[in-house]
Amino acid sequence: MRLPAFYRWLLLVVGLSISGISLAQDAGWPRQIQDSRGVHTLDHKPARIVSTSVTLTGSLLAIDAPVVASGATTPNNRFADDQGFMRQWSDVAKARHVARLYIGEPNAETVAAQMPDLILISATGGDSALALYDQLSAIAPTLVINYDDKSWQSLLTQLGEITGQEKQAAARIAEFEAQLTTVKQRIALPPQPVSALVYTPAAHSANLWTPESAQGKLLTQLGFTLATLPRGLQTSKSQGKRHDIIQLGGENLAAGLNGESLFLFAGDNKDVAALYANPLLAHLPAVQNQRVYALGTETFRLDYYSATLLLNRLAALF
Repeated sequence: MRLPAFYRWLLLVVGLSISGISLAQDAGWPRQIQDSRGVHTLDHKPARIVSTSVTLTGSLLAIDAPVVASGATTPNNRFADDQGFMRQWSDVAKARHVARLYIGEPNAETVAAQMPDLILISATGGDSALALYDQLSAIAPTLVINYDDKSWQSLLTQLGEITGQEKQAAARIAEFEAQLTTVKQRIALPPQPVSALVYTPAAHSANLWTPESAQGKLLTQLGFTLATLPRGLQTSKSQGKRHDIIQLGGENLAAGLNGESLFLFAGDNKDVAALYANPLLAHLPAVQNQRVYALGTETFRLDYYSATLLLNRLAALF
């Protein structure tokens, strides 16, 4: 039976509308993404992302990427909540029902149980699951992400491209940059240069942030100058080749902390007191002049959330 002209027209309009929605959803996909393992084709916008790196998870949450599960760090300490998620974004993770994969040791079966359509691995750091790359890449497209050689803004842009959340990434960065400009105009810099570090009192050691680190890049954006290490200083490489930190310990600790001011990342006032109490550091200009500043325990890893808190802290200090 031939349908009346009106109904034929209505079906055509509905069909075109549905087709238009489908085309809009598929715009930009598939897309090719390159990492250290080669070029990967993502057929569609990811809907179930598993982040094996707790460091990457905060940035994914900041751009509203569909993270269903994440690796975690040791829970219930200064840096992490009872799930092992970073405190600066733990409330966001809870609100979005992000599941904890595991604590520490990566597990491919746990990842597979989440039925991901995209898996992200960090290239370096204690939260890297790179050793399981072959197993994970058999589950879903798996990308290796470097976070130790770029600012958190660059990382956010990269993750936005991977997840199809480019607009959200750009909006977060623009929001932050506006706040950064305001803070930069208002603060009075302490004596320069500065040494930016994570201090471990019990081990009498420190990880010094480099100009390539997210922390170093942010300080430079604000007008701070990072101190240059003395020539010939021997540093540890127990964490492998990394771009973001320089490991200092033993007799090299004092020699490496040669800034006129010391910024303790991932630290609070207890860490400041511990550094002041270290007799091996008593001769440092920053110690003698009481220019050691705690920048907050949440600054161990920088993402949109912790970087915003860091700006607030620097604005309050200077």
